Amino acid sequence: MRRLVSRSAFALLSLSAAAMLGGCASATQSTPTASPSAAFKPAAQTAGSQITVWADSTRLPAVQQYQKSHPDVKMNIVTYDGSANGSTYLQTKVQLFDRTGNGWPDVVFGSPTDVTWASQPTSPSATAFAAPLDANLVPQQTLDGFAKGSLAPCQFNGHTYCLRNDIAQVVLWYNKTLMDKFGYQVPTTWEQYEALGEQVAKEHPGYLVGAVGDTNSQESYFWSSQCPAFQLEDPATLKVDLADGNCTRMATLLDKLIAAKAVTTQGFFSQGFAKDPGGSKVLMANGPSWYGQYLFNAAFKVPAGQIAAAAPLTWEGETTAATGNVGGGVWMVSSHSTNLKASTDLATWLTTSNDFQANAPTYPAYVPAAKAWLANPANSKYFATDISDVFQQAADLVWTGWSNTKFSDATAWSNVVLPALTQGKTLTETLPQWQTAITDEAKSVGYTIATK
Repeated sequence: MRRLVSRSAFALLSLSAAAMLGGCASATQSTPTASPSAAFKPAAQTAGSQITVWADSTRLPAVQQYQKSHPDVKMNIVTYDGSANGSTYLQTKVQLFDRTGNGWPDVVFGSPTDVTWASQPTSPSATAFAAPLDANLVPQQTLDGFAKGSLAPCQFNGHTYCLRNDIAQVVLWYNKTLMDKFGYQVPTTWEQYEALGEQVAKEHPGYLVGAVGDTNSQESYFWSSQCPAFQLEDPATLKVDLADGNCTRMATLLDKLIAAKAVTTQGFFSQGFAKDPGGSKVLMANGPSWYGQYLFNAAFKVPAGQIAAAAPLTWEGETTAATGNVGGGVWMVSSHSTNLKASTDLATWLTTSNDFQANAPTYPAYVPAAKAWLANPANSKYFATDISDVFQQAADLVWTGWSNTKFSDATAWSNVVLPALTQGKTLTETLPQWQTAITDEAKSVGYTIATK
């Protein structure tokens, strides 16, 4: 995520970027079934040996907190970019370590995209970097405690190769003060959202119900519509079908609201947006759980007590809502670690411990930790209403058909779709070009493409 906003917003954006730019969930979470041929063979273990931890600057305090509370664990802490903004630094270094036979960190914070290569050997003679955590390292009971589908980006070939740090489930944000002032009801369906957006355009021109100009806007809208733009059918086959009705219905809806000027083709995080038209003109925003604190509070500076969150929207005729996910990183343990006990304990603590997660900057993927996070007044006092039920409901509604792939889901959107919108083209007429761009990028990293 590349933003020109306040430092507070940047802090979260760099946190979310690693996962966001790599795509997210790939398959419905289930208990993996490993084949005998995939049996994990740990390196020779040395109890009490030092572990090396790579973390980004946002996660550094958490690792330091663990070290302080576990003084007997010997740790070497290294700060790196955390795979933010599509960085391949970690992958490049692991390939080097594979060639030299040493140097691998024991525990790493990264993006879901990292797992696509870390769960596979980088060469025929190498061992996959990430250890299968379900292979007698993390209890199944702990793995089952993560939000539904949140470990899907971690699962390949019947094993779970990472633990999800946080998720960014999409909800419907709205300015309750303005909604009450204008006499509007919060929509519960996409059709109601569309109708209200057109009504707002007529009755209160200049006010907005959304934006599609950010590099992650497709995750808020098209992912929430269950559009098969990045749908893995198997590890080597990617379905890209933007002619699917779930894609065209969202394109049509947004085109109408863009034409009415109720949805802007600018990005919420684009340079100057916070001042002109400004956050005070944003009536609604379909976006991730971190929007509340890092968009409305930090970037837009909307006063406390105005912003509220509503559950993900459904489509008429559909009984269950689905939603997208815009962010969330992962922790991996190296298969080369000579102290898997300490490494696994650290990764587990970072993702599940209330001692850290209750005060984490974003919504934890681990359900008990998420409840502790919601109970922390610092995470809720800004809002006009209680966000707990909405956040918990949405966490289990993230559609797992938008897959975690070897490439970023932001590139084609940013390079093809956003420039087309700037030129005045509609989303509907741009879908074929978006399809081609995704397909070309997928083929370049070895995927076979399915369109139906």
